[in-house]
Amino acid sequence: MLQTSHPETTMTTILTILSLLFLLQPFLACAGCTCEPQHRDGSNSKALTYKLVAIASILLASAVGVLIPMLLKNFSGLRPEKPIHFLIKAFAAGVILATGFVHILPDAFEGLTSPCIDENSWGSFPFTGFFAMASAIGTMMMEAYATGFQRRSELRKAQPVEGDEEKGVELQHVHGSAFSLEKSGSSDLVRSRVIAQILELGIVVHSVIIGISLGASGNPKTIKPLVAALSFHQFFEGLGLGGCISEAKYKRRAIAIMVLFFSLTTPAAIGVGIGISKTYDENSQTALIVEGILNSASAGILIYMALVDLIAADFLGSKMQSNVRLQLGANFALLLGASCMSLLAKRGGT
Repeated sequence: MLQTSHPETTMTTILTILSLLFLLQPFLACAGCTCEPQHRDGSNSKALTYKLVAIASILLASAVGVLIPMLLKNFSGLRPEKPIHFLIKAFAAGVILATGFVHILPDAFEGLTSPCIDENSWGSFPFTGFFAMASAIGTMMMEAYATGFQRRSELRKAQPVEGDEEKGVELQHVHGSAFSLEKSGSSDLVRSRVIAQILELGIVVHSVIIGISLGASGNPKTIKPLVAALSFHQFFEGLGLGGCISEAKYKRRAIAIMVLFFSLTTPAAIGVGIGISKTYDENSQTALIVEGILNSASAGILIYMALVDLIAADFLGSKMQSNVRLQLGANFALLLGASCMSLLAKRGGT
């Protein structure tokens, strides 16, 4: 089994955090122009109370959601070779797919086609679809490069040195099958880890946007219904991400970092939104463009990951193709997950 060193895991996490902090910088600037003035009802204390409730509720929902798949894997009936494992993965894939298509992509279209943005620069080209496509292609390239690099390194390690060439030939037939299985297992593990990291990045980008928007809002009537909706939103996203982290078989330290990173992102973004609520204008051209681009990229990542890495990998696999009952159950779980997440969008959660 492949072992990932602590420095590599830590470096990946640090780079992700630095990238996130860099993406946050445009939001900290005061908006220069507004399409419409922001009207506040003056209930600042009531709005702040709802925001503090949202921080606690979303933090709890995110942590519970992402931890459930990791806790369930300790039960023998939920191991990867069991049918229930495929049903849980299908439900999580539906959640991730609906997040990209129903939640994030419409927000990206709304932002980049807003009348507050200069139509001469942004209205003459479908930038939303372009950025979503570019992020999906970039995700595929990153995943292909990472798994290809791992396989090439395995092939180099498998080649015998000059002094051991004859010995390697003698042992080739004895250990050939074992090496083939080990190589396949380690490659699958690397791919699972790449999937988990990219998926978390796509989810976190969207979590930052919705957190800042909620924190910067000053209308209690807007905030109150979003508390429950976003809590369920983060819970279902946590289920999908937690399943991928569980399959990646990280060490405890890496798992703790990824769980904390996901759980704390939205509450921290709400705190940032509270801090900049007096200067942040969600209808400014800068905010709309940055949010639209980030939402487009996030949607492209999540849609690609859901369709290619989560759904196609299992639904087109031999185990599910040879079991009609499992296939029907997985399709139902997929539709159930997508429906639950889509219902949250209808109820106002983004």
